Amino acid sequence: MDTIREYATRRNMEIVIIYSDEGKSGLNIQGRGELARMISDVQTKQASYKCILVYDISRWGRFQDADESAHYEYTCRKAGIAVHYCAEQFENDGTPSSTIIKTVKRAMAGEYSRELSSKVFQGACRLIQLGFKQGGTAGFGLRRMLVDHTGQKKGLLKMGEHKSIQTDRVILVPGPDEEIATVRWMYEAFVKEGKSEGEIAKVLNERGILTDFERPWTRGTVHEVLTNEKYLGNNVYHRTSCKLKQKHVENPPEKWIRADNAFVGIIDSTLFLAAQGIILTRSRKWSDEEMLEKLRSILTQHGRISGILIDESEDLPSSSAFRNRFGSLVSAYRLIGYDPEIDYSFIEINRQIRKKHPEIVAEVVGKLRQMGSSVVINEKTDLLLVNDEWTVSIVLCRYQQSEAGTARWVIRLDEGLKPDITIAVRLDETNVGIRDYYLLPALDMTWGKLRMGEENGVYLDAYQFEALDYFYRMAERCRVEEAA
Repeated sequence: MDTIREYATRRNMEIVIIYSDEGKSGLNIQGRGELARMISDVQTKQASYKCILVYDISRWGRFQDADESAHYEYTCRKAGIAVHYCAEQFENDGTPSSTIIKTVKRAMAGEYSRELSSKVFQGACRLIQLGFKQGGTAGFGLRRMLVDHTGQKKGLLKMGEHKSIQTDRVILVPGPDEEIATVRWMYEAFVKEGKSEGEIAKVLNERGILTDFERPWTRGTVHEVLTNEKYLGNNVYHRTSCKLKQKHVENPPEKWIRADNAFVGIIDSTLFLAAQGIILTRSRKWSDEEMLEKLRSILTQHGRISGILIDESEDLPSSSAFRNRFGSLVSAYRLIGYDPEIDYSFIEINRQIRKKHPEIVAEVVGKLRQMGSSVVINEKTDLLLVNDEWTVSIVLCRYQQSEAGTARWVIRLDEGLKPDITIAVRLDETNVGIRDYYLLPALDMTWGKLRMGEENGVYLDAYQFEALDYFYRMAERCRVEEAA
């Protein structure tokens, strides 16, 4: 910003508005809410400025296609708004030499991201092979242990907590004895008693045992426990990938990165391999036509097909078996003439939102503690108790479009927990960035679910904030004499 202000001062320019995508990936415009807003302002002629000042080519974007970067610049120039790069060596005069240099530097910016992605991936692979866990939850029966650079254990990480020191690492360790006993019973019941995943889930629910996310068991969650090598002590990485914001893909086993016996296993290898043998035999005994015929039977019975319906059916392979056999569930659906007419991108969006929630909770907790406030997190409900006085719930609200094309958000208030304040985080149109926040006090909220649009009237929009500074000031401690 200092460079941009100096550039503007030298040319007698006045900065009238600032668009800033702080800490956002420059790989595509979907994650750049402010850049997208600026382009929209330019296209709809709402922009009151005559030029756009950018620090350098890389701040405009590290697009993998250099033409995309040029396209957005051309869009601005076509609308009569010039783009100036303030820290570049070339002049912003549109001459052939400056155009050539810009084209080269756009390609270099994209190449930097590719090189960085490769280095990060290689570093992650190295840490996997050294026996350290890379992201994700521990899983039922296991816990994440924080260790320092010498391998000394520092303490268990709770759900949603992350390491704060760069040299620290995370490993998996056995969880509570009762959870370990439950996992071992699941394997014993599956291998020695011949129980199916659905039968095991039913028994666990009857016993009142919940998953690590405090939810009832299903056939799918039991299947995950029975097939994950981390219970054997193996560290497996790169089963799926989504490099450079491209399409999410499932990788074949030969591309997996693994380290055997990296952790303390809680399942005997003989028992684990016996369970895998049963699952493989069960999936291999079906021919393609037999599997497709089973899909037709589900369609006839329910009028629709989904991964959940497949996983909850006892007499056919799991949804993962269909993906492995036919490439994807949608491919299998098409082979029987079934078109769900559903945009499956919402599955990936929901996965991103579930991943983002603990990150936001950890950020809020860290900021509160930094300001001197005390915060206690309820592990079962994620409810925050601030200063031993009031409770806070944080909910994420995904962006949706109505049939008319207008923006919509749904805020679900937790009527069971009854938090004093609900922080509703409204996501932008990419469902990656944050649009704004609503601080909703329980005393004023009389509904369990709020449907919101761009504007919602003073009754709701009075609680709207662009950042959480006001919330943090509410929690900040101050001396009584200063308050008086």
